Amino acid sequence: MFLTSLLDRRAINASVSVNSKRQALQVVADIAARQLGLDASDIHQALTERERLGSTGVGMGVAVPHAALPGLDRMYGVFIRLEEPIDYEAIDDMPVDLIFALLAPENAGTEHLRALAKVSRVLRQKDLREQLRAIENSDAIYALLTGIADSNAA
Repeated sequence: MFLTSLLDRRAINASVSVNSKRQALQVVADIAARQLGLDASDIHQALTERERLGSTGVGMGVAVPHAALPGLDRMYGVFIRLEEPIDYEAIDDMPVDLIFALLAPENAGTEHLRALAKVSRVLRQKDLREQLRAIENSDAIYALLTGIADSNAA
């Protein structure tokens, strides 16, 4: 699976200003709603419900929130970079500034797990995280994420 199959250029925002996890998830939901034609409040609720099970802050300033939603025909990704890191209750207690959200069809099963593993594996690369934090715009982030993913196919 390549990140190009998950991520659209319009699903990236390189400069998001929020003060909380709740606000960050709302930005993700708003971007996804525009892309997918779904209700932002339904997306936000699904992401929030998943967070109640345990934080999706995977460490190193990265979070990978995810949820299954009715009406999707495939996996979708949304990437946002926060202007200032926020408390995300991450496993390493470090604040988060890079968020790659995954939205899956309700019946995605192992496809959802493979996508989560792929995104986590890609974002564990220290050099990549540093580049994502330094890049100025969404197009460059898209090129970086899809180029890295395509050269390291799962």
